[in-house]
Amino acid sequence: MTLELKPVQALALWQDVVLETVRRDGPDLSSRQFAILLTVYLTSPPHTVRGLAGSLNVSKPAITRALDALGQLDLLKRKRDEADRRNVLVQRTVKGSVFLRDFADLVTSVAGRLEA
Repeated sequence: MTLELKPVQALALWQDVVLETVRRDGPDLSSRQFAILLTVYLTSPPHTVRGLAGSLNVSKPAITRALDALGQLDLLKRKRDEADRRNVLVQRTVKGSVFLRDFADLVTSVAGRLEA
């Protein structure tokens, strides 16, 4: 089943999801941090700082700052690539997996309310 939304409904869905995340006791991620997190979890590894910067069309320093925050929250982690020490690998964490599963459940729940 595909949920087809009108533009105003799509915005209302996004607003409701954002409001729910603000009201919950959890991390308050920026759009850039969230984009990086989703990219790492939804696309096949390996992920590097350089690769993320290229795929998201964002500077490496901006990626690094976002990864600093995501690392402090234990949503992602960085590790030096043993095969090529110039590269820094960005890896998933259990806490990040749980966070995104809960977020997906929230989106699904809010979208279900739109159908009703």
